[in-house]
Amino acid sequence: MKRTLSFVVTAAAVLALAALTALPDLASTPTAEKSAAPGCENLPSESQLRQLLVQAQNVNKPIGGLFQGTRMWGAVVNRNGQVCSFNTSTNDETQVWPGSQAIAKSKAYTANAFSLDDLALSTARLYTFTQPGHSLWSLGQSNLFNSQFLAPPSGQGGGQNDIVGGLIFFGGGVPLYRNGKIVGALGVSGDTSCADHEIAKRVRDLANLNPPGGALADDIVYSGPDQPSVFAHPVCLNTYRNGTKIGDESPATYPFTPPAP
Repeated sequence: MKRTLSFVVTAAAVLALAALTALPDLASTPTAEKSAAPGCENLPSESQLRQLLVQAQNVNKPIGGLFQGTRMWGAVVNRNGQVCSFNTSTNDETQVWPGSQAIAKSKAYTANAFSLDDLALSTARLYTFTQPGHSLWSLGQSNLFNSQFLAPPSGQGGGQNDIVGGLIFFGGGVPLYRNGKIVGALGVSGDTSCADHEIAKRVRDLANLNPPGGALADDIVYSGPDQPSVFAHPVCLNTYRNGTKIGDESPATYPFTPPAP
């Protein structure tokens, strides 16, 4: 009887050890990706977004800015404002400004938050409204970006399917449309805000997600070269619009005459 009991105990121990050995190493098993939130199905995926960002660099050049639009973060949200996808235009995410990830997501949230079926408002067109002395001054403090939804380059997380918030009122965010209805928005960041806008509208056009008024319905309007407008945006360094040179940002000036040395 004792020999039989000893055999049973030994066999049970061997089976238990085998079962433990067969368990996956959770530390080395990659986290499963979330399935797309409702409303993300017909918007660019992560891989498609990178492809579109790269293609946009070569449409109607030059793009202008510091890098000709070659070092970009892009982010897409659905109509609910949830992040559907985000990616860089380069294979090495560390060579795109890390700070631009949050800005791209905030631009996408902003363009979606303030656009309607019959009113497409790029983030560039909200610049003047939100400056001191204008009607929407301090709007940027009303919905701050949640930094817990940032992902390290090549890392997990990043707020997919979450509403990350954040409001940005300079170029680079455009609403996205399908069959005349707004379905979300795209945010692009990684260069001057003017170059960001140039890439964003090209990506939208390449993806066939333009507003009812067409690819340039909410195009950037510049203070100075264009007629005065409440939708105006400042000229940036090395500014091009649709392949045409517009100008350069003015150099810094003193508000007073510096004293003689």
